[in-house]
Amino acid sequence: MSMKQFIDHTLLKPTASLQQIEQLCKEAKANEFFAICVNGCWVKQAVSFLKDSDVKVAAVVGFPLGAMHTKAKVFEAKQAVADGAQEIDMVLNLGDLKSGNYPAVEEDIAAVKEAIGDKTLKVILETCYLEEEEIAKACELAVAAKADFVKTSTGFGSAGATLEHVKLMKSCVGEKAEVKASGGIRDRATAEKFIEAGATRIGTSSGIKIVTDI
Repeated sequence: MSMKQFIDHTLLKPTASLQQIEQLCKEAKANEFFAICVNGCWVKQAVSFLKDSDVKVAAVVGFPLGAMHTKAKVFEAKQAVADGAQEIDMVLNLGDLKSGNYPAVEEDIAAVKEAIGDKTLKVILETCYLEEEEIAKACELAVAAKADFVKTSTGFGSAGATLEHVKLMKSCVGEKAEVKASGGIRDRATAEKFIEAGATRIGTSSGIKIVTDI
């Protein structure tokens, strides 16, 4: 598979303008990226910009903290899908995970998955705040809740993706889910290492540089 098809071309800055979202979509179409990833308020516009292309639209939910009420995440996810999103990247509830309230974590993820049906659900673990045992448990809960992907980071935490965490996540989910690496991946050599470690999707704002690096 071409490197282009690993890329979720991402713009999640709170200051992103409509013009920047349009440019993101133009770049994604020109480079045949798999998807773009944007905040929910831009989904409808992004879908319009990407018409007549195969580029998918992913929207973030419960972003970037994951500490919202489950009902709020469900509403946000449903609205994004209604606006045309084909993928949802949700942040799990880190506080519940840290508290050992595992049923609540699983229920939070499962509720969003149920709300979006056959659309792709990626669960952001924010691994920079987790111990290895917590990462493994989060992966287990995401799989139990029928998530399609586990994802490393929001890009807003204290650190981004690491190869060690991606390898751990892949070992935990096996063939039951895929792994998305995001946060700090800015060149082709780094992206290739993450793919070798088990990632099947790369979330990055440096997609053009990655696919044009020799």
